[in-house]
Amino acid sequence: MKGNISTKAGDQGKTGIVGGTRVYKDDIRIECLGALDEANSSLGLLRSKLDESHDWEPGLRRIQTEMMNLMSHVATPSDFADKPRSPLPVDSAVWMEEWMQSIEETLPSTTEYFLLPGGSELSALCHVCRTQVRRAERRLVTLDKEDAVEMCILKFANRLSDLLFKLSRQEQNRSGMDEIRWRPFRSER
Repeated sequence: MKGNISTKAGDQGKTGIVGGTRVYKDDIRIECLGALDEANSSLGLLRSKLDESHDWEPGLRRIQTEMMNLMSHVATPSDFADKPRSPLPVDSAVWMEEWMQSIEETLPSTTEYFLLPGGSELSALCHVCRTQVRRAERRLVTLDKEDAVEMCILKFANRLSDLLFKLSRQEQNRSGMDEIRWRPFRSER
């Protein structure tokens, strides 16, 4: 299928949203969509590093699909009559909590959660994805102040960043690599 992705309609710094309204490309709704898209792209990179039999593959694929679905809801102003047909991630927070619990059961216990991102490539990529999801979450909170965002979308972003932290720890553990805990410098007085 041939088609030209460049419509040139955005050359003046505006883009269309659901309902036909044109907004500036730095509008908070567009910022949310951009942050979600960036995080989803990085999740795709993380998935590309896994073989199809990796136990994370089905869950990460589900997350990416749900992110695409929820983006259609974020793109739709709350006062627009026609709501998106794509499903909201209503049960995703619980599902991700269950996944995190299963991971936690395999990890050494720790009370410290300030770890230096890095270690294996997969672990580092989990941290990149985590920080991008956190940015998307912050943008969603800002949008929610202007136009209501479904609570399940906010929960999805919050749980996903937590899950990615747990996945990074799981990968470090599986790789036999030590986690490097950040220790604040003590000021000299």
